[in-house]
Amino acid sequence: MVVGVTGAGKSTLARALGERLGPAYHEMDALYSDGPEWSVNASFAEDVARLGAGPRWVVDSLGHPEVRDLLWGRADTVVWLDYPRHVVAPRVLRRSLRRSARREVLFGGDRETWRGWLSREHPVWWSWSQYAGRREEIDRRTRDPRFAPLGTLRFARPAEAAFWLATL
Repeated sequence: MVVGVTGAGKSTLARALGERLGPAYHEMDALYSDGPEWSVNASFAEDVARLGAGPRWVVDSLGHPEVRDLLWGRADTVVWLDYPRHVVAPRVLRRSLRRSARREVLFGGDRETWRGWLSREHPVWWSWSQYAGRREEIDRRTRDPRFAPLGTLRFARPAEAAFWLATL
């Protein structure tokens, strides 16, 4: 599992890991939202349970609450992109500006819109408001005895993660 706050680069690294190491990469947001208006996939938990039961996989998420323990219980490694806010904020801002300006189609056929920037659930606002809580949750989980068998790689700077990826 590749974990971190919104905008840290989880999907980019998870995709690269899947390509480099061979296991299937699964974008958690694409599994979660399956249609217009950010609708929730009715079989989300079952879909995640099925992929988690497989022998090799890569996901780009801490996991939505309903599947979080399942993923953490079945993973063998957690790659934590624990970047400071001054690294993450410009990344998520650039990504959302690009998506809004280009009207990029995302999972479920949805798009980030300029009007969406006013919502507290917009990725820029979400990343900022959830930053501390998300880091605390990941830290707590990496120290939780239930998940002791997990190998944890914690990177504080993008260059560290890039170097590690290059050595695989």
